[in-house]
Amino acid sequence: MTEPSGDRTDKPRRPVVVPAIALTALTVIGITALLGGLGEAPEEVEPLSPGAVLDQGLYDTKFVGSRFRVERAQNTWDEDKRFLELVFDVTNKGDETLPVGSPPAKPEQAFTSTTFAGSLVKITPAFKEEWGPSVFALSKGGETRQLHPGVTSEVVVRYRLQDGEQVPDKVTLDVASFEERESFNNARLEWTMVTEEAGERSLRPVIKARVTLPVKKGGTA
Repeated sequence: MTEPSGDRTDKPRRPVVVPAIALTALTVIGITALLGGLGEAPEEVEPLSPGAVLDQGLYDTKFVGSRFRVERAQNTWDEDKRFLELVFDVTNKGDETLPVGSPPAKPEQAFTSTTFAGSLVKITPAFKEEWGPSVFALSKGGETRQLHPGVTSEVVVRYRLQDGEQVPDKVTLDVASFEERESFNNARLEWTMVTEEAGERSLRPVIKARVTLPVKKGGTA
C-alpha cells in the first residue's frame, strides 16, 4: 500500500541556525539581568578604609575611624547615654571660613551643599533623625561649628543610640567631592558639589569614594 505523498515524517529536519548577533544579544540581556536591569550596574567608586586620605576638592579628609562611647550619668536622676561617633581630620582648602554642616536627610538633597558633613551623602546603617546627628569640630579643647581656611580640624559626627539599639560592627559612607565652577550670575568661580543628571531637570551627587569604618567598642566617658 502506497503512503500519501504529503507525509514527510521520515525526512530529516534541518537544524535551526541562530545568528551570532542574536546569541550576543541574549548574552548581554542575561548579564544585564544579573546586574539588576539596564542602567543599574553597580557603581564603580574608590573603596577606602580607616586612615585613608581623600582629596574632595574643597577639603582634604582623613577618615580616622568610628567608635562607640558610653557617657555615664552624672547623677541619680540622669541616665547613661550611648553614642556612635565618626571621626575625621578635615582641612578646609578654600579661602573662606565654612560651616561644618550636617549629613543630608536624603541622598538626593545633598547636591546643593558645600559643607564637609554635607558631602557624607549616605551613611549605612541609617540612624533615626530624632537622635542626631550632632556635628562639630574640636578647636583648642572646645567645640566649634566652623572650619577655617588652611586649618586641619578634628570633626566628629555623633549619633545617640537608643536604649537597646544594637551597635553596628561597621559604618559605610558614600562620599561626594567638590569642584570650582563659574557662577550663573557672574564669572566668579564658586565651589559646588560634583553632580550628574538623574533625569529631566534633576541632579544627584557623584559618589567619589565609599568608606568602610569598623566600629571600635568599649569607650567610656
